[in-house]
Amino acid sequence: MSDLKIFSKDIPVNGKRVIVRLDLNVPINNLKIDDDTRIKIIEPFINKLIENKAKVILLSHLGRPKGKVISGLSLKPIFNYLEKKLNGKIYFYQEKIDDKAVGASNKLKPTEVLLIENIRFFKEEENDDENFAKNLSKLGDIYINEAFSCSHRKQASVHKITKFIDSYGGPLLEKEIQSINLIIKNKKKPVTCIIGGSKVSTKINVLSSLLKNANNLVIVGAMANNFLKFKGVNVGASLIEKGAENIVKDINMLAEKNKCNIVIPVDCNTSSGVNGSPVHKSLKDIDSEDMILDIGKSTMDLINKTIDGSNTVFWNGPAGYYENKNFSTGTLSIAKKITENTKSKSLISIVGGGDTIAAIKNTGLENVFTHLSTAGGAFLECLEGKELPGIKVLKKN
Repeated sequence: MSDLKIFSKDIPVNGKRVIVRLDLNVPINNLKIDDDTRIKIIEPFINKLIENKAKVILLSHLGRPKGKVISGLSLKPIFNYLEKKLNGKIYFYQEKIDDKAVGASNKLKPTEVLLIENIRFFKEEENDDENFAKNLSKLGDIYINEAFSCSHRKQASVHKITKFIDSYGGPLLEKEIQSINLIIKNKKKPVTCIIGGSKVSTKINVLSSLLKNANNLVIVGAMANNFLKFKGVNVGASLIEKGAENIVKDINMLAEKNKCNIVIPVDCNTSSGVNGSPVHKSLKDIDSEDMILDIGKSTMDLINKTIDGSNTVFWNGPAGYYENKNFSTGTLSIAKKITENTKSKSLISIVGGGDTIAAIKNTGLENVFTHLSTAGGAFLECLEGKELPGIKVLKKN
C-alpha cells in the first residue's frame, strides 16, 4: 500500500485544476437517479477540494455507449443532482476533448467545477488511446483516481492519462485497497467469507483465493444449490449451473487442503416460483417442483454462530432471491448479525457487490459496516490477487 501515490491534504490545490476520475455509473430511469449511493460517497471529497479553492474537473462514464452518443446515457441527470449538492458552481461540458475543452477548464475560477459528459461517448476511452489520454491530461494540473471500481480496466481516463500528469489515488480508492488487505494481508483471524450469487464459475478464482485466506467459507444464494446437489441433496426445480460438479469438487478439495471449513445451508425456504410465498423445508423434504429461494432458520443460526466465532467477515452476494421480500429474510439476518458484531465486538466487516448493497439498502444497516465497497468486479479481481492496471500506474517509481 505504501508504494502507491495517494493524494493527501499536504498537496496544495489552491488555484490548481484538479481532474478527478469518479465512478458515477448509477442506475437512471426516465432521467431519474434510482440509487445515488455512488454519488453520495464522493460528495465530501469534492466539497473538500472546493473548500481548498481547487478548480475541479470531473470525469465519469455511465453505462456502455460503446463510443457513441446515446442521450439516455448522458450525465445530465447527475449534473442536475450535483448542482444541488456541491458547494461550488458547476458547469456541464458536452463537446469534444480538444483545445475548446482545455479552454473551458482554464476558464474555471477556484471553487468552480466542470463536469465532462460521459467519457465513454468517445471510443478512444475504451481503447486506452494515447492521444486521447494526453488531451484529457491537458484539462488539469493534478489527476486523482477516485474510481477504484473502474481500475481493473485499461481505459484512457483511468490508465494512460497517468503518463502525462502528476497522478494520485484518492481517499476512497485507498480505503478500498486497505479493506482488501484486511482480508488478505493484515487479517485478524478467524476470517469468515460469506459468498452468494448465482454462479460458481464466475467466482471460482475468488473462491480459490479466499480458501487460502479464510478459516470459514459460507456458501449461500443459488450458488449453494450446486454444493447441495454435489452432496446428493435433491434440489428440485432450483437454479443450478450446468457442469459445476467439477468446480464444486475442486473447491471442496482445496478447502480440505487449506483447512478451511465450508458451510452450506442445512434448511431452506422454498416456493414453486420466484413470486410465491415461502414454505420452510428441511433438505430431505424438497420436492421436484420446489425452488430453493432463501436459507432457512437453522442455516441462519449456523451462520450467526460462525460470525460470532470470527474477527473478520467478508460478505459478497445475497443469501436468497431478495427481490421478493418473502425471500430477503436470510440476507437481512446476515446483515443484522454482522452489524451487531461490528458495533459490539469490533468485528472487521467488509461488504462488497452491488446486489448485496441493493438488498440491504434503506435498512440503515449499510452505515455500520467497517467498509462497504461498491466496486464489484475490481474488488473481486483484487481479492484474486490480480494487480489492477489503474492501480499499477499509481505506484511510486
